[in-house]
Amino acid sequence: MANELVINATQDGFRIALLKDRGLLEYHIDQRDNSFTVGDIYWGTIKKLTPSLNASFVDIGYKKDAFLHYSDLGPQFKSLNKFVQLVKKEKRKDYDLSEFSIEPAIDKLGKIGNVLVRGQHILVQVVKEPISNKGPRLSAAPAIAGRYMILVPFIDTINISRRIVGSEERHRLMRLIASIKPKNFGIIVRTAAEKRSAAELDKDLKDLLKKWEVGVEKLSIAMPKDKIIGEINRASSILRDMLNESFDNIIVDDKKAYDEIKEYTKRIAPEKEKIVRYYQGKAKLFEHLGIEKQLKMLFGQTVNMASGGYLIIEHTEAMHVIDVNSGNKTAEDQEEMVLQVNLSAAQEIARQLRLRDMGGIIVVDFIDMKNTEYKKELYQKMKEYLKEDRSKTTVLPISKFGLMQLTRQRVRPEMNIVTQEQCPTCAGTGKIDASIAIAEQIERALQLILETQNETGITLGLHPYLYAYFTSGFPSKRLKWLLQYKKWISLLEDSSIGITEFKFFNNRGEEIELTR
Repeated sequence: MANELVINATQDGFRIALLKDRGLLEYHIDQRDNSFTVGDIYWGTIKKLTPSLNASFVDIGYKKDAFLHYSDLGPQFKSLNKFVQLVKKEKRKDYDLSEFSIEPAIDKLGKIGNVLVRGQHILVQVVKEPISNKGPRLSAAPAIAGRYMILVPFIDTINISRRIVGSEERHRLMRLIASIKPKNFGIIVRTAAEKRSAAELDKDLKDLLKKWEVGVEKLSIAMPKDKIIGEINRASSILRDMLNESFDNIIVDDKKAYDEIKEYTKRIAPEKEKIVRYYQGKAKLFEHLGIEKQLKMLFGQTVNMASGGYLIIEHTEAMHVIDVNSGNKTAEDQEEMVLQVNLSAAQEIARQLRLRDMGGIIVVDFIDMKNTEYKKELYQKMKEYLKEDRSKTTVLPISKFGLMQLTRQRVRPEMNIVTQEQCPTCAGTGKIDASIAIAEQIERALQLILETQNETGITLGLHPYLYAYFTSGFPSKRLKWLLQYKKWISLLEDSSIGITEFKFFNNRGEEIELTR
């Protein structure tokens, strides 16, 4: 399956779209002044201790103090704190930890007041970006991510991604990493390391150690609120985490960004440098590739599926609720039809979770099924569809109430795009579904009428703009309908109908009621 990364420059930063077979899979906005991103390491100051929460609030320069729970200090906190103090006092000249004496781990069930004091300076890392009215969430166990591994100072262990399942490959990676890993540095081997050569892994490790060294040098002269180690931009982090043989294109419409992405790709995957392309077309990049239309279609409350069913997605303060509907589909084997709609919905839900970056609790109301085997199949398929998601997800089997419950880790604010626009026919007093989707809505409604209601002599009343759209060109859209359905559809040009409205009439002039 073809994967493409599309990067569109805007006045405030970049819009990033990840496409799979030209379908939108992930969407990100990377603002130029975006600080406090996941992975950034800061020199912070303890502002307040909250014993009731067993946590502290840390000033790292954000408008609201960041949150640090005792459990996020990490077992190696004493070692980190000792090392930081040596660096700040300039008693530490080199940044190799092989001769450093590791301190005992802190008590897992300890109290925040026994470890931290107000006004204390501390090295912290952002693990969750500011969301809503909350500040960033922090960890005091720094971890520096590379392409194939994650470097964790002050521990001496090697962990391998559970997604690498082959025992031989796991043993190979364990032996290889053990032979190159410096003392008192832990390594978490990422999925991308599978089948990679020793030279590639060694290079990635050296890059991470260099990043650690530069960061510690900066720490020695850092002032409170200073960023010590900054995560790479969103586009580069996606490339670092996901670039593999399945990527076909990386398309960028900004020359400076193109040069940076090309250079970064050349460094991490030289064989992929040739797939980075600079777009210079007259049409806007997202418009040219149909991404704008997909954004409008996929971020609404109602999401239509190719199977004919649709999803209703509701967001509340406590959770997200998704309702699965079959539309007007019918079949002789109703239970089999329901299974197919539910499987299609599961695949679309997995995409929607990534696309909107939905997190927390998600409750899905699938169409009821009586067959126990079908319920198990749906549960297994949902887990399979979620495997490609980089965020940690947990799925529970369908409950006796017919609901499936999921949790998904969220480290960034949820992606939300306004899919409603001011109505041109009511001077902005109301809002309507995005007008870009109206042509497809008309075609779906027409298909429903002709295939399920068996109407003849149909007339479609619509706005002059849409009339021109369906009648222009050769063959026109209307002519294609004739070839497809073997029925002629009369079009009625009516300027009193809004541009996002349409009406169907039967051969008696009566309006045909539609379920929309």
